[in-house]
Amino acid sequence: MSGGEGLRLLRAADRGATPWKNGGGVTREIAARPEGAGTGDFAWRVSLAEVAADGPFSSFPGVDRTLTLAEGAGMDLAVAGVRHLVDERFAPRDFAGDEPTDCRLLDGPVVNFNVMYRRSETRAETAVVRGVLALAVAPGETLLVVALDGPALLHRSGDLGPGSGPASGPASGCAEELAPYDAALLTGGPGRVLRTAGRAAVVRFGPAPAADAVRG
Repeated sequence: MSGGEGLRLLRAADRGATPWKNGGGVTREIAARPEGAGTGDFAWRVSLAEVAADGPFSSFPGVDRTLTLAEGAGMDLAVAGVRHLVDERFAPRDFAGDEPTDCRLLDGPVVNFNVMYRRSETRAETAVVRGVLALAVAPGETLLVVALDGPALLHRSGDLGPGSGPASGPASGCAEELAPYDAALLTGGPGRVLRTAGRAAVVRFGPAPAADAVRG
């Protein structure tokens, strides 16, 4: 469903559940590039993963991951034998997707907001925000906005009046409303303003840095 120039709405109600690569859980894909890519050929992929039992995570060679706990008490992860306690909601955690990773649930099932990207092709920066945030898409970039906790609104930049805050309405025009776990994919067009009294994830994708720049 389109939300206007340079913006595509991706509704949570339209997603189906698919098994993990290793069969140990289910995931609901939000977006991927190339569109329709499988687990072995995506440049980037964003999903909500439901974890109901202890066990290993799937391995993704050449892929980096950013995991954000969205629901539940959390997990005790062992990534290449190093312990990572993930017990704070809405706090993004980075780790390598090709390292062996085992998960132990702390107190029942969890839902994770999961960003995966092939490090040779793509960079991805994930932030979880609340309040009011101006969004602009630079050439060569894509932004994905996902409402994680409560609804969110997306306005064109000129639609918010002076003093508008998370609980106030737009000064003019109309807003696109994101219900919990709805998403908006921004590829260009006019600037947007994100407004939420809850929490929303903003993921910025761009080309991977050149090898010489990384070494320098």
